[in-house]
Amino acid sequence: MFAVVLVGGFGTRLRPLTNDIPKPMLPVLHRPMIVHLVERLAIGGVTDVVLALGFKPEPFQEAFPNGSHGDVRVHYAVEPEPLDTAGAIGFAARAVGVDDTFIVANGDIITDLSFDALVAAHRAFGGDATIHLTAVDDPSAFGVVELEDTGSVRRFVEKPAPGETTSNLINAGTYVLEPNVLDRIPPMERVSVERSVFPAVVEAGGLYGFVTDDYWLDTGRPDQYLRANLDLLRGVRGSVSNGVHAKAVVHPDAMVLGSVVGPGATVASGARVTDSVLLPGSIVRPGAAVDRSIVAGEIGQNAVVVDGIVGSGYLVEAGAEVVDRRLPKPD
Repeated sequence: MFAVVLVGGFGTRLRPLTNDIPKPMLPVLHRPMIVHLVERLAIGGVTDVVLALGFKPEPFQEAFPNGSHGDVRVHYAVEPEPLDTAGAIGFAARAVGVDDTFIVANGDIITDLSFDALVAAHRAFGGDATIHLTAVDDPSAFGVVELEDTGSVRRFVEKPAPGETTSNLINAGTYVLEPNVLDRIPPMERVSVERSVFPAVVEAGGLYGFVTDDYWLDTGRPDQYLRANLDLLRGVRGSVSNGVHAKAVVHPDAMVLGSVVGPGATVASGARVTDSVLLPGSIVRPGAAVDRSIVAGEIGQNAVVVDGIVGSGYLVEAGAEVVDRRLPKPD
């Protein structure tokens, strides 16, 4: 079975972390998000993954240099221009000749969804497309999905006002599609699967929703990306893990609590790192303090960073105090 994975976005909400690296290549507990996803797809019966690429395809090709990961073959479909979500799906699926039921997944979603269960539900529904749905406490910031008792999608409600809908189910970013859905996506045109294709399939009575309460997280925001790392570290997903990579350098006098320290990262004497992620190659100088932050650059001696993001190549000057800021400031 094929899976098309959408990884062509610019990751603007995570800048400056994504200035130099695509969002799905950012590590979650030392391994790129895309690797976590490919492994879960493999468990669900996927044999071939097609990466729908646009922005910076090279890091993905470097991540899978042999064109495979385990038993899964990895293919690349590089868009010549941004084609939006449906356009990217159509381009990637046609590039590898998809002609049977296939999965579509967003590359920045962390989930424990059972992909084989989603496929089984899709086949039981007998429709053209099935979308994974998850419940949220406050659906006002999302596109909400209303279902019929049969499981078919009644309608979509975008960012509903209070009282506009009783549903709190949102599109969780994973789909199973029949190849005939590709007929609704004109080749090489910008088309949105959420705004154009799915409403048309609803109108034809062919779209269904599969609801689960599995772990689900959209890592597009810094707080959610930080949470994705710390949830694995703390055993919220799986067993409790060691966050300090074997190739990190942590001075015996430093304090690292509830944090992920990537390979090649350095935490110097007297430094304190709590509830944070230090990305590969980052540096925390003597006496510095990092709390609830994501660091790819360098924190100077005795500097303090709280609720911050420090991008690759950026130096927080010695003794500086950074609170709730992104450095360098995104454009």
